[in-house]
Amino acid sequence: MRIPLLITITTLAAVLSACQTMTPEERRAADEGRCLSYGFRRGTDGFATCLQRIDLDRRAESRAQSAEMMQSMAWDLNGPYIYRDRWHHHH
Repeated sequence: MRIPLLITITTLAAVLSACQTMTPEERRAADEGRCLSYGFRRGTDGFATCLQRIDLDRRAESRAQSAEMMQSMAWDLNGPYIYRDRWHHHH
């Protein structure tokens, strides 16, 4: 039981370290480059909206990955657990 938890924690550490490969300045420059490649011009509302949408997408992806990781950790710790008229499994 401890081995799957160790694997999950190791995976989480790898995911978090991968997120730190770009500095905030590098990430901002990449985001600006992406918006410029779409045809937006700096200083316009469209450019600001483009940057905001990229940031919101990044945050949503981060939340989804966190939720998936937590679900995986809960499964590893407790096994399946289905509410109501389904089967239950406890250790």
